[in-house]
Amino acid sequence: MKALIDLHTHTIVSGHAYSTVQENIQEAIKTGLKYLGLSDHAPNMPGGPHPYYFYSIYCIPREVDGLKILRGIEANIIDFEGNTDVPDDMLTHIDYMIASLHPPCIQWGSEEENTNAILKVMEHPKVKIIGHLDDSRYKVDYERIIKKAKEKNILLEINNSSLSPTTFREGAWKNISTLLNTCEKYKVRVIMGTDSHISYDIGKFDYAQKAIEDNDFPKELVINYNEDEIIKLFEIESLK
Repeated sequence: MKALIDLHTHTIVSGHAYSTVQENIQEAIKTGLKYLGLSDHAPNMPGGPHPYYFYSIYCIPREVDGLKILRGIEANIIDFEGNTDVPDDMLTHIDYMIASLHPPCIQWGSEEENTNAILKVMEHPKVKIIGHLDDSRYKVDYERIIKKAKEKNILLEINNSSLSPTTFREGAWKNISTLLNTCEKYKVRVIMGTDSHISYDIGKFDYAQKAIEDNDFPKELVINYNEDEIIKLFEIESLK
């Protein structure tokens, strides 16, 4: 099956990525994606963008050569109450938020603290994806989080970068297996994200697809393959 969407991508605006918006768009078209999300880091990430970047993101076109473009942000969870570094006025032109735990922005806590941070951030109406919930340094209770994801219609990410041999995250393959098996148990959908920091990785899900296949995870629960669900969840037809 062909993946249709990649919503976790970064540009030079994130401070530690290496391609422009235009280069990412061109690569997505070349790769054959139908939907591309731009999700640069929010301002608390060292080297991250000034808030004005997100206030002005409406400048980016909605479609280029048949590729539909979604405007996103990867919010940094900054405390165990699930607060982020994204004020409401920064979200005026944002279609979706990925909420993630990053060591530069919050140090790992106990399993209960980390889990609470994720459960609380899921209450934010713009959060559509929980990013890379696969790092053993941030131990979490997958069952509680997955039940809440089902309740809130939020996608859990299978992060291709986490599964790469060059990853700095710990225990990702084992943790992704636990996440997938629990998602299957509760019929909760996931999304593959490249977490690309250079254009050449856009739309390439080799490791994420292997994890899904190795765990016999149902393809119907992987939203990247299901265009009707993509259109519905991200309200594609209403984007202007």
